[in-house]
Amino acid sequence: MSVPPFALRPPAPRTTGPDGPVEVAPGVNWIGALDPGLRSFDVILKTSNGTTYNSYLVRGSEGVAVIDTVKADFTDAFFKRLEEVARYDEIRYIVLNHLEPDHTGAVPELVRRAPQAEILLSPRGLPMLRALLGDAFEGANVRPVTTGHNADLGDRKLEFINTPYVHWPDTQCTWLADARVLFTCDLFGSHFCDGRLFEDQVDDFRLAFDNYFDRIMRPFRSFVTSALDKIEPLDFTTLAPAHGPILNNAPRDWLARTRLLATPRRKADSAEKVLLIFYVSAYGSTAQLAQAIHDGAEEEPGVRVSLFDLEGSDIGPFLDLIEEADGIAIGTPTINGDAVRTVWDMLARLVDIETKGKLGAAFGSYGWSGEAVRLVEARLQGLKMRLPEPGLRVKLHPSPEELEEGRSYGRRLAQQLTGTAAPREIDFAELAAR
Repeated sequence: MSVPPFALRPPAPRTTGPDGPVEVAPGVNWIGALDPGLRSFDVILKTSNGTTYNSYLVRGSEGVAVIDTVKADFTDAFFKRLEEVARYDEIRYIVLNHLEPDHTGAVPELVRRAPQAEILLSPRGLPMLRALLGDAFEGANVRPVTTGHNADLGDRKLEFINTPYVHWPDTQCTWLADARVLFTCDLFGSHFCDGRLFEDQVDDFRLAFDNYFDRIMRPFRSFVTSALDKIEPLDFTTLAPAHGPILNNAPRDWLARTRLLATPRRKADSAEKVLLIFYVSAYGSTAQLAQAIHDGAEEEPGVRVSLFDLEGSDIGPFLDLIEEADGIAIGTPTINGDAVRTVWDMLARLVDIETKGKLGAAFGSYGWSGEAVRLVEARLQGLKMRLPEPGLRVKLHPSPEELEEGRSYGRRLAQQLTGTAAPREIDFAELAAR
């Protein structure tokens, strides 16, 4: 998508919106809510422009369907808009594309007001729905749906597309072919509140769109790509996400932008493997060990090795490198029985990227007990990385023999990446026993 540079001071979005429902397409209305004051979403994402909770109502000749609801704090606004376009006894379906609380806050009350409605959701959403409805679940009319299933509204049908892990296991999209509207839940969303609602009317939200992908979707970008492959053949003119502007002007540009964000810049099957070595060193010992590991790994043909001192570095820029790398090794001294804070800061940020299946390793110097390496290994395993070599620890300053072991350790890690060493993986029980 070709876009001009961002303005330094874009005008403030319109934080007030319509009191009533808004037509998205013939027989399709937005009945959601605005939350302009939100500044932190799910703890993990800051939003300077708030967000919207987009819910939609689709009318057919034989009833209506409600697609997603709103956060619990905004149920009054949701029901007010709903009541202006439908009676509760007309509601034939309640479609839940995703069961996170910001989409389902009004569901228990909606089920109470429209007990005849059939609740449609992906099979993996059933445990969440049971927890959400409590005792009312047993009496609810619930039908799991997946790709190929549909819901009949007489003169129009809702079709379902299973899109797991975009960004929860239960997520799906709902397709209304006759109106050419795709209800995408969190996909193509952004935390950006503008009461004008539509892409062709709101202020510039590209930064919010990219930031949303980076913090919400990026760890699941392979699943996003699979979802895009399912969506792209559809003849849509509107993408209706659960957050942010409704994409009605150039929706395929936003699909292309999302595919670009989800595409690795380096192919995973590249002939050259990449190993990144990060370290923090209090007195130079861990740094010496890091250099030895680097030098040993460089001896293996077909591996590109880079060494980074985390002290004083911003962690953010490293995330792109780590996501494209095949393996990482992290070095830390043990201070007060733990890894140093900078290392934990990096490990905490790794939840924002895909790490499953990457090679991981830990090393470091210690004075007394040496717990840091084990703790880092456990965290790497928790990130679903593979750990083929037990962590390397040295007491105080490494001897010449220990530095040689560091070089050998680097060679073994590199050989695991190139496939010249027999594959193996240590397990958590082994870590705990050492």
